Order: sequence, then C-alpha cells, then structure tokens
Amino acid sequence: MSNLQTRLRELRKRNHLTQSDMAKLLREKYNLKTDRVMISKWETGFQTPEIYTISRIAELFDVSIDYLNGSTEKESPTDVIPYNPTVHKIPVLGYISAGLPLYADEHIIDYTYTDLNGGAEYFALKVKGDSMSAAQINDGNTVIVRVQPTVENGEIAVVRVNGDEATVKRFKQDGNIVQLIPQSYNPEHSVQIYNLKETPVEIVGKVVECKIEFK
Repeated sequence: MSNLQTRLRELRKRNHLTQSDMAKLLREKYNLKTDRVMISKWETGFQTPEIYTISRIAELFDVSIDYLNGSTEKESPTDVIPYNPTVHKIPVLGYISAGLPLYADEHIIDYTYTDLNGGAEYFALKVKGDSMSAAQINDGNTVIVRVQPTVENGEIAVVRVNGDEATVKRFKQDGNIVQLIPQSYNPEHSVQIYNLKETPVEIVGKVVECKIEFK
C-alpha cells in the first residue's frame, strides 16, 4: 500500500506538474502558503501537511483523502471536505510574553482555522489553568481571539499585566482601576485589581470563541 508521500508524488507527476507548479496551484486556488520547498518536504516525508491542506490537495487532484493518505486504492473523492473560502488559517499561541511580536516563532505552537470575519485580525491561544472553567473555558481548550485594544466591561479578554505572560479573564475598568475577574469553580482564584497609574495593563484582544477538544 502506498503512503502519503508516494501518492503526492504520483499524483503530481500524473498531472504533469512540477513541484513549483503544484505549489502555485495550491496558492492560487486555495490561498495556501505553499512553495516548491514545502512540496518537496511533503514528498520526502520530512514534513506532513495539515488535514485541511490534505483535503485541498485531494480536491485539487480529484481523489479521496483516504486514497491520498494511501489507505485505499479507491480514488473516488466522496470524502473530500468542501472548500470554504471564508475559512482562515490563524496561529495558535502557547503563550504571549513581553518584548516579542505577537506572532513571533517563539509563540506559535500550531495553526487552526476559523470562519469568523476575515476583515479582522485573529489568533488562537492555548488555555492554561482553570480560572475560567465556569465560563466553559477549561485547561487545554483553544480560544479564538480578535485582536483589539479595548473591550466592554464584563467581556472576556486576553490581557497582559506589567508586560508578563498573558491571562484570560473577564475585564472591568472604572477610571484607573482595572479588575481581572476569574469565573471558576475553583475557589482559589480571586479577582485581580490593578491601578493603571502604578501597573500597566494591556488588552491584547477579545475572546470570541472557545474550541473544546475531545480526547
């Protein structure tokens, strides 16, 4: 049975495409950030494309994902995920610390997708801890964040205090006094109160969605 690397190479050659040709088609047809080097890495097994990318490749060559993965000899594309042009790829950040750009390599641990309005800037953040468990945001969940410098009182935001690692809390401000309010079943978490004249508090963005990962 063939594997993904072999099938990619076979399908590309069957369609008389160079690696550069294939990369260009994926860029133009599906807005994927591909180049010849990436195609080469896929075909040699040095790197494996994400499932969303695999589904786009399967659609490009009009084959099923199972065929592309090498798990069947049946080429019928019945299991190809329909292409949704409103879906956008965004980075998943493991943490956000001071002194680094938001999307620095040190932050990015993975990528995910959202169908939220592409006109705004979004990123995803891996949640650590249970301080927002009563809001159904649990340890290990991924939250989608819209980048914006302000939020309304009571909204859940990603906030950085005094340049330290970011936290996810309900935000409330009255004058120079900011409260970061946990919403947790764990009584150990308490409201954090800061005076902006003494401690800088930066809103990174508003939490707009939480992806629950089933194990």
